Amino acid sequence: MSQKTIMLACAAGMSTSLLVTKMQQAAEKKGLDVDILAVPVSEVDSYAKDHPVHVVLLGPQVRFMLKQFEEQFHSENIPVAVIPMTDYGMMNGEKVIELAEGLMK
Repeated sequence: MSQKTIMLACAAGMSTSLLVTKMQQAAEKKGLDVDILAVPVSEVDSYAKDHPVHVVLLGPQVRFMLKQFEEQFHSENIPVAVIPMTDYGMMNGEKVIELAEGLMK
């Protein structure tokens, strides 16, 4: 897989940045060429306008915005999903990488 960008969107970016680290470690173990970043939902639009994004994962705390982001990224065929609460709470980078991989296929 050529380099893909996984954007995690959350309320403020604090706890999600911990998950980014766990996801990067899991991606390295799998030999994936991915760029993973966390941005507050208020910055998703500006980031996506200037950078390629291949999948958007929402933190459970902003899951109520799923429909809004699905509509926003639909025309660009960018999948959007909510990170399962259990995987987020346990900072399970492997499971979240698997979720992103499945969405990018």
